[in-house]
Amino acid sequence: MARHPFKTVDVFTATPFLGNPLAVVFDADDLSDAQMQRIANWTNLSETTFVLRPTQSRADYRVRIFTPGAELPFAGHPTIGTAHALLEAGQVAPRDGVLVQECARGPVRLDVTHAGDGARWIAFELPATAITPLDAAQADEVARILGTPLAGSAPPCLVDAGTRWIVAQLPDARAVLAATPDLARMKAHDAATGNTGVIVFGPHPDGAAARIEVRAFAPAHGVDEDPVCGSGNGSIAAYLRHTGQADAFGRDFLSSQGAAVGRAGILRLEIADDAIRVGGNAVTCVDGHLAF
Repeated sequence: MARHPFKTVDVFTATPFLGNPLAVVFDADDLSDAQMQRIANWTNLSETTFVLRPTQSRADYRVRIFTPGAELPFAGHPTIGTAHALLEAGQVAPRDGVLVQECARGPVRLDVTHAGDGARWIAFELPATAITPLDAAQADEVARILGTPLAGSAPPCLVDAGTRWIVAQLPDARAVLAATPDLARMKAHDAATGNTGVIVFGPHPDGAAARIEVRAFAPAHGVDEDPVCGSGNGSIAAYLRHTGQADAFGRDFLSSQGAAVGRAGILRLEIADDAIRVGGNAVTCVDGHLAF
């Protein structure tokens, strides 16, 4: 019977059970594609990662990322959660505060820092994005799927950073939390277009701790609502920069996600002209082995 070290990590929170859980399977070089997919389907989390030996000289490790139904070339909360798990296990160490992850999308830089309260923050640099504005008919379809009017500040866009999120801006955080999307219609739409899903955001009132509220839906990948989504938040940051709204929202702010599903995820978004970074905390909730 094979035994693989295994952790369940809660990402984008420093408090267990308030973020987005991730299963991390270590020493996975001996697992087949079918075994990885079967394990990811069994954990039934939004993503499960498998850690392998790197094939690129500058990478500290390689990771493969699976949803319950498919493999992803890149995703945000698995990137931060896997780095946390490896750091905690002593399997990697930052060089000048930097780790390099190898994944299907390519190398991803992660910055590891410690806050004054001792909390460890891990931030990934979003891979290069391709952004395509939706036309009027496509935007109307997204609004119908979401069951709510869009903000009108800028058209929805498809943001491709390895994951393919349709980013839709709503009038405010209340509209985000009140949205009741038609998930069956969204699933058919995204399956037909090859998209990961739809992510929506809207601003909180002035003075709130977080600048925006976010929700992410990916029913075509077996995830009706992702509690806290790193690649989706990074895609929002790319959307704000692309639509000329970065200065209005801020170049460095907090995003909150998960309230609609009983979570309290917090992310830090940094928008520069040449890079976008998404950061957060993580905490281990389960530490053991998989036996099969």
